[in-house]
Amino acid sequence: MSITETVPAAFSAPPAPSHPLSSLTADEIRAVRAVVLALPETTETVRFAYVGLEEPTKDEVRAWQAGGPLPERRARVQLLDMRTTASTDLVVSITTGAVVSAAVLDGTAGQLPILDAEFEEVAVIANASPEWVAALAARGLTVADVVLVPLSAGHYGFPAESGRRILRTFAFRQDHPKDHPWAHPIDGLTAYIDVADRRVIEIIDTPGFDIPATSGNFDDPELQGPPLEGLKPIVITQPEGASFTVEDEHVRWGEWDLRIGFDTREGLILRQLSFAGRPVMYRGSISEMVVPYADPQPNRFWQNYFDTGEYLFGRYTNELELGCDCVGEITYLDVVLADELGMPRTVRNGVCMHEEDFGSLWKHSDIFTGSSEVRRQRRLVISFFTTVGNYDYGFFWYLYLDGTIECEAKLTGILFTSAYPGTDADGAPYPFASEVAPGLGAPYHQHLFSARLDMTVDGTANVVNEIDAVRVPVSAGNPYGNAFTKQVTPIESEAVSGRLADGSVNRVWQIASTEKTTSMGQPTSYVLFPEGHPVLLADDDSSIASRAAFATKNLFVTKYDPAERYAAGDFVNQHPGGAGIPAFIAGDEPLVGEDVVLWHTFGLTHFPRNEDWPVMPMDYAKFTLKPYNFFERNPTLNVPPPAADHCAPGHARGAHDHAAHEHEHGHGHGHGHGHGAHGHHH
Repeated sequence: MSITETVPAAFSAPPAPSHPLSSLTADEIRAVRAVVLALPETTETVRFAYVGLEEPTKDEVRAWQAGGPLPERRARVQLLDMRTTASTDLVVSITTGAVVSAAVLDGTAGQLPILDAEFEEVAVIANASPEWVAALAARGLTVADVVLVPLSAGHYGFPAESGRRILRTFAFRQDHPKDHPWAHPIDGLTAYIDVADRRVIEIIDTPGFDIPATSGNFDDPELQGPPLEGLKPIVITQPEGASFTVEDEHVRWGEWDLRIGFDTREGLILRQLSFAGRPVMYRGSISEMVVPYADPQPNRFWQNYFDTGEYLFGRYTNELELGCDCVGEITYLDVVLADELGMPRTVRNGVCMHEEDFGSLWKHSDIFTGSSEVRRQRRLVISFFTTVGNYDYGFFWYLYLDGTIECEAKLTGILFTSAYPGTDADGAPYPFASEVAPGLGAPYHQHLFSARLDMTVDGTANVVNEIDAVRVPVSAGNPYGNAFTKQVTPIESEAVSGRLADGSVNRVWQIASTEKTTSMGQPTSYVLFPEGHPVLLADDDSSIASRAAFATKNLFVTKYDPAERYAAGDFVNQHPGGAGIPAFIAGDEPLVGEDVVLWHTFGLTHFPRNEDWPVMPMDYAKFTLKPYNFFERNPTLNVPPPAADHCAPGHARGAHDHAAHEHEHGHGHGHGHGHGAHGHHH
């Protein structure tokens, strides 16, 4: 169907949801589409690149919470004309049907995200090019032998690409319809494609690479071998049901109260988290991610993918299946997104929620009183999986009984492959890729995620302190040299907020209230514990370092600004650099006692190994937010002891039998990780 299939005569506002931060409904998406279709500039070649909630500001939400009216419902809509590349960024009122604002992109400061419709055109355009067909023929191949992988172009100042919608593509041989082509990269061959002009503008052809002959068919029983025997079933049950409730995206569990949402670009969003009625975090999401590759060859130097800003990874959210992706007492939530014609589409079971036992919460057997007590930790898990080309990413938010918050990225799927070049001129192994199967290379790369953490620790008056462990030299005050202490440095303004993690000094970042204290006078706070893996390893003068400046540090801090949403800026695709964090901190706002937003880079540096082929076992990257003097004492003293039938049988409890008691309570179910790390069953 064409995009101009229906144009309504008059706008009719859909029912407003009960909360101003509720995700867009299917009816609201249809209403937005009706507004766009009625615009005179909307032609049949216009496509919807993005439709999402234009969130009301914190002040507007607070005014509503204080009894004021529901803020106007608005959507942000980004439109691309596939024929002319005309690109517009609109804000549409769903309440009135009016276009509140409209901006036209000229293509020089980034472009709209890449559409699926553009990805699909790449093979058609390339295969119609005589030069491309000839390059395949020189390798003994026809277009019928290969599949093409379209990829974002980045920005390298090439004059022929200025202002154009450019994609680049690699080819992979596919030997039969069930053959995974990642095993057969046709290396040394890349096409640069103008998708609007529908032509190949350049072919980079570097002969001399053999096509690897290995198999990547991990789903073939012959490659898998006989099934592993002896694995008995693990059954995770909650006979009385789950301990959490979900109603219209509002979640309650233990002392936790929060809202969740979902966005085409960011995926899962956690909102308005409070613990025991006290605010902790206003909004948490993955605002950006980048996968920069390390191979400098002429065909590969440009490989770096912003899966959030260029590809909108929320679009590729998997439909999860009970017993495969999620195990136990599961609550699924459907996700409603807009397709490229502006129509709502539902991703069934897009978000998974469940509880997991997480071992011992606290425990002590006392030698003086005979007391022996143990409690079980558990966590609420809120997660989704998305498949972006070859990689599958899971994003898991964990809330714990003691007020801890964690976010974990899980990485699986298939390595991006190359032909392994063998040795360099000196006979040394090729320094920028691993050989993971005979002749098959896997270039070194990183996965770097930017978590945008809009913190409200006991309110919006916060400061971020950098805390380091410090050695103290021998002195009159430390005669035996055993002393060490901590150094607390407030991050006072945006321009100096870029910080690196440093495990050697146990560096953490404390988000402290500047107004609330404990009864002992300590500021109430949460502490961000980074894993401390390397940040962006590309040279400081590289294109990617400018475009992904957020990834050059583990932390930036900014003053809350509702317009500052994405760590690499609004329009990442083909952006020359300098957007996002560099622009956000340029004003150098003061940060003490302010409403602060933390931008935390975490992730993995991947030197692929044989075990990652032909499909990668799950890898992990995460960060943790822990309460630090947020409470007066351990907040989990009130957690009831484990039920007797959850403990190991056969241990009679005597008043003196501390060892048996400890053994009885210390095991239970162990770590019942209910969410199976299986990727997605297609």
